[in-house]
Amino acid sequence: MTLGPLEYTVIGFEGNRFNGEIAKEIEKVVEKRIIRLVDVVFVTKDIDGDVAVIEIDNKEDKRFAGFAPLMADLMGLLTPEDIAQLADGLPTNTSALILLFEHRWAEKVKDAIIGAGGFLISRSTIAPELLEIVNAELEAAAVPA
Repeated sequence: MTLGPLEYTVIGFEGNRFNGEIAKEIEKVVEKRIIRLVDVVFVTKDIDGDVAVIEIDNKEDKRFAGFAPLMADLMGLLTPEDIAQLADGLPTNTSALILLFEHRWAEKVKDAIIGAGGFLISRSTIAPELLEIVNAELEAAAVPA
């Protein structure tokens, strides 16, 4: 098995107020085969800067119960070093959900590129801060004068 394009996303929660509600929306894109979760890690950094990694498969913890149906394809590709580096960037008193996922929508596109003799030269994502500015400009332009 080969994997398509992989991406990781780190979603922070100030004050360590994670409640797991986002699992429903993540499940929707997994079910539609838009993405496949490859690894999911939850990290907390307390007020003193101490880091703890919490297992998502803890079904007794209500915050993680919604993730149970999403755990089947996990491959555990994030290394302890990866997790430590991502946790290092967290502000204190913050928790983070780290999602490593495959872009399933791109599988056939990848095959078509290869079949046509093409190859990927570059791929990047737009920074969240820039995306916020673009979204604000689009919203402002959509408001009738």
